[in-house]
Amino acid sequence: SPSPSPGSDMFDEIVMAEDRFHGEGYQEGYAEGSHIGAVEGRRYGSLHGAKIGSEIGGYLGFALTWQCLLHKCTDEKNSKKIRALDSLIGMIHKFPYEDPTYDKLQEDLEKIRGKFKQVCSMLNIQSDFRVSTERSSLTF
Repeated sequence: SPSPSPGSDMFDEIVMAEDRFHGEGYQEGYAEGSHIGAVEGRRYGSLHGAKIGSEIGGYLGFALTWQCLLHKCTDEKNSKKIRALDSLIGMIHKFPYEDPTYDKLQEDLEKIRGKFKQVCSMLNIQSDFRVSTERSSLTF
């Protein structure tokens, strides 16, 4: 069999080098992209988690304050309001803060928001609850 000429060896090396550089470049790009994706994902998750935590914390503070105020005068009308507040507080305590992969997170959050609006309606309070990244505010 004829031995390969020096020219074809060089050509093979160039082709091999191109493949090698392509593979290395892909791996470096993939690693960099994964890192940037993880950093961005963590930042987004932290921000989104803080918003939800701030919103639910606001509901809990509101509910505990009203629960305290209503326990001072217990009549039949107030007992319904207290039961609704107890229900809201129970829903908040059951909310799985520590599990970001909880599949019904959005569904349960909507239920808490609905219960909060129901409680506000029972207390004759306008519920205008806004959450922003700078601060969270309840306005009545």
